[in-house]
Amino acid sequence: MDEPRFLSGQFLLAMPGIGDPRFERAVIAMCVHDEDGALGIGLGRVVPRIGFHDLLKQLDIEPGVAPDVAIHLGGPVEPQRGFLLHTLDWGGQESVQVADRWALTATLDILRAIAEGRGPSRWIAALGYAGWGSGQLEDELCRNGWFTTQGNDQLLYDCDVNSRWENAFRSAGIDPRLLTADFGTA
Repeated sequence: MDEPRFLSGQFLLAMPGIGDPRFERAVIAMCVHDEDGALGIGLGRVVPRIGFHDLLKQLDIEPGVAPDVAIHLGGPVEPQRGFLLHTLDWGGQESVQVADRWALTATLDILRAIAEGRGPSRWIAALGYAGWGSGQLEDELCRNGWFTTQGNDQLLYDCDVNSRWENAFRSAGIDPRLLTADFGTA
């Protein structure tokens, strides 16, 4: 049997025709991937009609100096739960470092720190996550549902959400206009 591919710190890109509308043109920052399963944060869509200030106010946190940015739709699992992907210059109560590339934090201390101007230098907020059980993601990779590419700061923090999928493929040297939902076997 092949060795498992552990994808923490990489981007998972949905291939055309993945078959699940929740993941059409998805870009997922993989945060945990091991023999027990996988967890990633979606970066390809934003939650409509809610900004970061709205989220802070719902949690009784004064927005302070925090920018009122869009909240990403992190995935279909626990859509009421918040996550922040951020630079490694800040670490909190339960921050998880992801492959020396970024950190994942899901506690209120990071929200307070951002509002007070003492949070990470760069961050992305999301509601929900994408999750896979043991072996599930490996099976989807074998069925050509996903493509993986190296995670990088430009795609994570600087890329417009509406062009992130195309730009992620281009960063791997692939023209996304040439991708097709049709594939065969040899």
